[in-house]
Amino acid sequence: MRVAEIAAELTAHPSILGKLDIAKATRALGLTSGSTGQPGDDAAALPRPEGGWDLFAAEAFIPAFVADDPWFAGWCGVMVNLSDIAAMGGTATAITDMIWAPDAASALPVLQGLQAASAAYGVPIVGGHTNLHAPALNLSVAVMGRARALISSFAAAPGDLLIAAVDLRGDWRPRFDNWFAGAGTPEGRLRGDLALLAELAEAGLVRAGKDISQGGIAGTSLMLAECSGCGFEIDLGRLPMPPGTDPARWLRAFPSYGFLLSVQMPHAKEVCARFADRGIAAAAIGRATAGAAIELVQGPDRATFWNWQQRPYLALGPGTAEARNA
Repeated sequence: MRVAEIAAELTAHPSILGKLDIAKATRALGLTSGSTGQPGDDAAALPRPEGGWDLFAAEAFIPAFVADDPWFAGWCGVMVNLSDIAAMGGTATAITDMIWAPDAASALPVLQGLQAASAAYGVPIVGGHTNLHAPALNLSVAVMGRARALISSFAAAPGDLLIAAVDLRGDWRPRFDNWFAGAGTPEGRLRGDLALLAELAEAGLVRAGKDISQGGIAGTSLMLAECSGCGFEIDLGRLPMPPGTDPARWLRAFPSYGFLLSVQMPHAKEVCARFADRGIAAAAIGRATAGAAIELVQGPDRATFWNWQQRPYLALGPGTAEARNA
C-alpha cells in the first residue's frame, strides 16, 4: 500500500475519528488546556503542597468491544488506566471500576479480567459501582496515582526525535485492532515495564509524551502534536511492529504497552537503550517539526495524514481557535 493510501485510510478510520468526540465534550464543559488538570494530558495532574503531583484518569469502553471480548475488556480497564498514569511519569496507586450488566453471569468475565490485571500489575481495585440489572454490558474504570516529575503532552518541540516504544511480545486479539502483550508474563515484569516511564521522567530524559491509545501511533502522534503546537514527520520504515503486519493497521492499533515520546536528540540513544534492556522495542520513528501536520514518509514518498490547524482534533492545543479565544 502506498503512503498516500495509508494516510487516506487512517484519516477516515473510526479509530481515528472517535477522538473527535473529546472536543465536543470539552467545548460543552467550557474546558481548555489551561483548565485545572490541563485537559489534553493522559491524566489530570494536580500539584501537592509538599511537592509532586496527584494524578487522576478514567476510561470507558466501546460497548461492542466489551460484549465481544469481555475478559480482555476487563483487563484493559486496568491496563489502559495504568498506562495513562505511566505516560505522565507517575505510578498508579488504586483503581475503581464501574460495571453495568444484565446479570451476574454476564458481568463475571469482565470482573475476572479486572481481577487478573490488578494482580498482574500489583495495583489494587478499591471499590466502584455495580449494576446487574442494566440492559447491556458496559464498563468504565478510574485510577489515581502520584508523580515526582511529569511527562507532559504539551512540551514537544521542533527538532525533538519521536520515539515509539512498544512491547512486541504478544499477539492480536480477535476482530478489533488490539495487540495483547500481557499474557503469561513473569511476575513483576508488567509493573516494572510501566515503572520505566517514571524513571525516564525523573532523570529528565523525556521532554513530552503520551501512551499509544485507541487511534494508535497515528492518532496519538496527532494528539501530542496538537497539544504541543507542533507537527511530526513519521518514517514508516522505522516503525517497531510485529513481522508481517499491515502498516496501516499497526498505525491505528492499540498496542497494549506502547508510548510515543518526544526526546531531545542527545537523550534518544539512552531512552531507547533503557527500553531495550527490558526487552521492549524502541526506535526513533521521526521528528517534531515547526508545522501543524502529521506527515507520513515512505522512502521518497510522503503524504499528510492530518493538519490540526486546518482540522482541530482535540481542540486543546495552543494554536487552536479554542485556545486563542480562551
